[in-house]
Amino acid sequence: MKRFILSLIAMTIVLTLSAQSIYDFKVKDDVEQEVSLSDYKGKVLLIVNTATRCGFTPQYKELEALYEKYSKDGFEILDFPCNQFGEQAPGTIQEIHSFCTANFDIQFPQFDKIEVNGANEHPLYTFLKAQKGFGGFDTNDQRGKFMDDMLRNKDANYDKKSDIKWNFTKFLVSRDGRVLKRYEPTDKMSDIEAAIQMEVNPVLSSIMARRSIRKYLDKPVEHEKLEVIVKCGINAPSGMNRQPWIVRVVEDQKLIVDVTEVFKQENPEQVARDKDFKNMFRNAPNLICVCTPANGGGELDAGLLGENMMLAAQSMGLGTCCLGGPVRFLLSNDKCKFFLDRLDIPADYKLNYILAIGYPDEQPDAKLRDVSKVKYIK
Repeated sequence: MKRFILSLIAMTIVLTLSAQSIYDFKVKDDVEQEVSLSDYKGKVLLIVNTATRCGFTPQYKELEALYEKYSKDGFEILDFPCNQFGEQAPGTIQEIHSFCTANFDIQFPQFDKIEVNGANEHPLYTFLKAQKGFGGFDTNDQRGKFMDDMLRNKDANYDKKSDIKWNFTKFLVSRDGRVLKRYEPTDKMSDIEAAIQMEVNPVLSSIMARRSIRKYLDKPVEHEKLEVIVKCGINAPSGMNRQPWIVRVVEDQKLIVDVTEVFKQENPEQVARDKDFKNMFRNAPNLICVCTPANGGGELDAGLLGENMMLAAQSMGLGTCCLGGPVRFLLSNDKCKFFLDRLDIPADYKLNYILAIGYPDEQPDAKLRDVSKVKYIK
């Protein structure tokens, strides 16, 4: 019997982790009606496991303040009471809901009580924990040190597991269903609000979500979308409005294949190392080639042009990668002259960089940024 139960748990975990996104899950609301999380597509979500008799219970007030401030911008809080931590969420969901409305006047949806760890954990939480594991408590914070000491006394290796550690752990989910970040109950609500602001603002969310994409679907970008992206690019600022750039958009798939053949002949070992190699432009189906004056100048303006185009592409569900290596290869190899000739670059201009662009076939995580390099002079 024990072996059967373990097998059942393992099967549940496998099926949960094979889910494509958070929208594949269903939950029960406070009147035990089944709700699909696909109903929340296009919303920024904060998913929280809560309790009504916890030292962190006053966070309900802060959560409601966030909800009132950002719900009009497409922000939702999904509240899942859980009684697994110190049995601090007793009673029925109806009793819990009455307590929360009476004491904190909460307006965001509460769902039926669930378990978030162990054999009976809800598949939603299996998925959430797999996406974002435990990142640790801030032990420089008094509450963080208290939680760390308490949990380490029970299990010296507690921090090596992705389990939910206590009430009011939070997961931030983007409008397109990506689990962005996990917050522990001791994390500052001001940090959570700053992240929510980034997500509900479409400009900021595009900036924060953009990554360099190096894997693309075998699907060319529609001409109409490329036109919009380039229009956003040429609307970038430039010194004295000189617009010192020349832009060439490559939609000819054969041209990309033909110049890649030259690259493969010249770099057989590099190509052999990449089992996914399709073309020399990170396998992108389309290219945006940006040129600047041959005698110098215009590089800063061209950079602003490129950033506009990459952010526009991001907002349209496309991926990009700014390439320098292929430019050096094209300019240094006479066999690539046919490619440059097709670009029809004026004699007084030079190829500066290429944007690979296409439908992404990966979702890389953000790499850490060094905030210590920023100083505010007041």
